[in-house]
Amino acid sequence: MQAESVFRESLVTGGKTVADVSQDISCQVENKPTRLWWTAFGISLVLLTYGGYCCWMMLWHGIGMWGLNKTVGWAWDITNFVWWVGIGHAGTLISAILLLFRQRWRMSINRAAEAMTIFAVICALSFPGFHMGRLWLGFYWAFPLPNAFGSLWVNFNSPLLWDVFAIGTYFSVSLVFWYMGLIPDFAVIRDRAVRMGHMTRAKIYNGLSFGWDGAAKTWMRYESVALILAGLSTPLVLSVHTIVSMDFATSVIPGWHTTIFPPYFVAGAIFSGFAMVLTLLLVTRKVFKLEDYITIYHVELMNIIIIVTGSIVGIAYITEFFIAWYGQVPAESYAFINRATGPYWWAYWSMMTCNVISPQLFWFKKLRTNLVATFIISIIVNIGMWFERFVIIVTSLHRDYVPSSWTMFHPTMYDIGQYIFTFGIFFTFFFLFAKFFPVINMAEVKSIVRATSEKKNKAH
Repeated sequence: MQAESVFRESLVTGGKTVADVSQDISCQVENKPTRLWWTAFGISLVLLTYGGYCCWMMLWHGIGMWGLNKTVGWAWDITNFVWWVGIGHAGTLISAILLLFRQRWRMSINRAAEAMTIFAVICALSFPGFHMGRLWLGFYWAFPLPNAFGSLWVNFNSPLLWDVFAIGTYFSVSLVFWYMGLIPDFAVIRDRAVRMGHMTRAKIYNGLSFGWDGAAKTWMRYESVALILAGLSTPLVLSVHTIVSMDFATSVIPGWHTTIFPPYFVAGAIFSGFAMVLTLLLVTRKVFKLEDYITIYHVELMNIIIIVTGSIVGIAYITEFFIAWYGQVPAESYAFINRATGPYWWAYWSMMTCNVISPQLFWFKKLRTNLVATFIISIIVNIGMWFERFVIIVTSLHRDYVPSSWTMFHPTMYDIGQYIFTFGIFFTFFFLFAKFFPVINMAEVKSIVRATSEKKNKAH
């Protein structure tokens, strides 16, 4: 409630009216792209082009272009898949769970967070696709469809197939939730375009808004659907990364076969997702001059969530070591000792430094309300979460039960290139979204302005 009241005060003391909100946010869509936007968009296209070349070469020659070997059959691809799925968690959490709990401070940040979810899941889905090799020869085998070979079905006992259903459902519901929230704002841009005489733009946004008329009955149905979708999305936040963790937890590989993975992965996903939201929102706040809408209090509350989830992740790391010692299974104990002292020690201690130590700096109010410190730590957290997935996967595989098969994994330029490709996809989509779609939820912010104005008028 304190954050909400501070948010309201920032809008009122800034002299913001409903018309000002429409003007401040719609002008980003209506104005021509700035030089800074073109520069950033150009860099994302360069990443997309280079990564696309690496992906094309891999598709043409096969996944032997990667650095995988007989011992490490999963490495860079599954690391990046799990990392991107985790990035996509914060959007639905901010939109759905905080909506159900009536946390109104989410209103200025939910739109960009939802968009980030959609783009991150698209990036994540590219990795299983590329791991199939030559997609055109059999991508359809991943779907449970009858076929001409005697109805050969996929293995419903495999958690990899559970991923297909969980992430597919998560993506579908998140996409509908995100687009539904955009409809009233598209109608605002349409109406402004009509008044300005830009009829082509008006027709485009009229189509995007499905002819929204703003009637009371329309708003009632809109709010009902929002609550229904929020109710559907809430269990998905917990289930998706739980099921992703089962890819590992249901195996017998030392370091994977543990029941702590589902809650541990969910906390880590929220941790990394909020860090990425902060990274994107701080840039958006500066570039589009949205300081009155994305306030210091939004940043502080998100940093508090990072403290909580980062502490949970730290406890999970300690618990893993304790259980490995307490279980007295030699292979399990060695797997964790190897993580900390083996040839990949640098990845393990990078993970610990970034994920456990750096978030604790936010206990100091000066740091968690400092935008530069927040930006730097948010990037450090996401680097640490990437190392976490790398440590879990590669260090558990490269030294298995048979010492004669021990080996090292070294990524090739094509491993790295595919990762760069997903960054190109993500930032290209996000920059296009920020330019052509309203990056702040105008309808919800206006409700705060109206409520504050009415309260102020009654007081007078």
